[in-house]
Amino acid sequence: KQYPNHHVFETEIGGRPFTVETGKVAELADAECICRYGDTVVLATVTCNPIPKAGIDYFPLTIEFEERMYSVGRIPGSFNRREGKPSERGILNSRIIDRPMRPLFDEELRNDTVVTCTVLANDYDNPVEIVASLGASIAIACSDVPWNGPVATTNVAHLNGKYIINPSSDEREAADCFVCISSTFEKVVMIETEAKEAPENLVYECIRVAHEANMEIVKFINAIVAEIGKPKFTFEKAAVNHELLDDLMAYGLGKIEYALDTPDKNVREERLTAARLDFQEKFGEKYEDFDTHIEVCLYKMQKKVVKKWLLQGKRVDGRGMDEIRPLDAEVGVLPRVHGSGLFSRGQTQVLSICTLNTLSAAQKLDTIYPEDTKRYIHHYNFPAYSTGEARAARSTSRREIGHGALAEKALLPVIPSVEEFPYAIRVVSEVLSSNGSTSQASI
Repeated sequence: KQYPNHHVFETEIGGRPFTVETGKVAELADAECICRYGDTVVLATVTCNPIPKAGIDYFPLTIEFEERMYSVGRIPGSFNRREGKPSERGILNSRIIDRPMRPLFDEELRNDTVVTCTVLANDYDNPVEIVASLGASIAIACSDVPWNGPVATTNVAHLNGKYIINPSSDEREAADCFVCISSTFEKVVMIETEAKEAPENLVYECIRVAHEANMEIVKFINAIVAEIGKPKFTFEKAAVNHELLDDLMAYGLGKIEYALDTPDKNVREERLTAARLDFQEKFGEKYEDFDTHIEVCLYKMQKKVVKKWLLQGKRVDGRGMDEIRPLDAEVGVLPRVHGSGLFSRGQTQVLSICTLNTLSAAQKLDTIYPEDTKRYIHHYNFPAYSTGEARAARSTSRREIGHGALAEKALLPVIPSVEEFPYAIRVVSEVLSSNGSTSQASI
């Protein structure tokens, strides 16, 4: 078969060849590319529904990171020998791809958009999450989906006095500081770090090295887009009734300011509800589309008040920029468990419980990554009641998995080695009340 749209682009990242191939597979997708970095190969595709989704107030973007056991020459260990739901690390990789990309889309876009990264081969020496992230960025940039990218992502490790770009799994584990940095040509948009009590200047230098590498990658992506990129489609932005917004600003901005001016989240919600009812009574009959636009208008009013306060050096609950909420901590709050602690900061409250067992209880991993066991496990639960929502329980969300992994990263460097402490450790953080930074409270 002939491939008239087949193109191959090559560059170097960290002294190793990086190849992008387009126009050969997945021709029904809006855009696609196969990225090769060493023997790590990822297929990235993007599809976008041309018809906007009605009745929503957000951009419906989905990032999928599809792990395939054949990529490392293994058969899945499940009963039916087929891949099931993504592994925990697979979900974390999808979040690494998602976080820097999502803010660069227009928030008023309403077209269902799905980015899928399928791991075809994984060699452990060239990080698969980096290849997938770059593939996703190239696919979106070359598609007709409006986007303010491209964005590039690079890992940097500091090991034996050297800065290593996109280190291998072994180098990452041995490094005293490791960062994953996403950036446009001008600015850093995501920082993820794991370190062994590294000083600030070392972390900064890792970020600088990664950003310089990203600048070169962005130039490479822009060259690809210049040659094969599609024109971006135009879309009708979500309509806002500006006449209603102007009336609300003139009549009720002071009410919103009063509603927000409290450190108590319950009081704030009560005041905002009262303000909304007042606005409905005042303008509900005048504007037939009041219910359609009120939430967007309320959001814009709150944003205006918060911005004004921030410029005055004041936060939404009245604190200055360098003030923290009251802290409280207790230990040994539960009987029969191996360890427990209750931490509170203002209206944020987390109960953490620790359980010890022999090493035979360590988590067994059946994934495409080199690790086959995990001795320290940190789980984070975020029930609906913690925010006052009336919602039934559901399966563990990607956010909960991400926050548990964040706590693991923070505590793992200070956990005793297996030689010093030969036990499996599981910590569960139950969020009892959420008013900001529950992941920090879990740690």
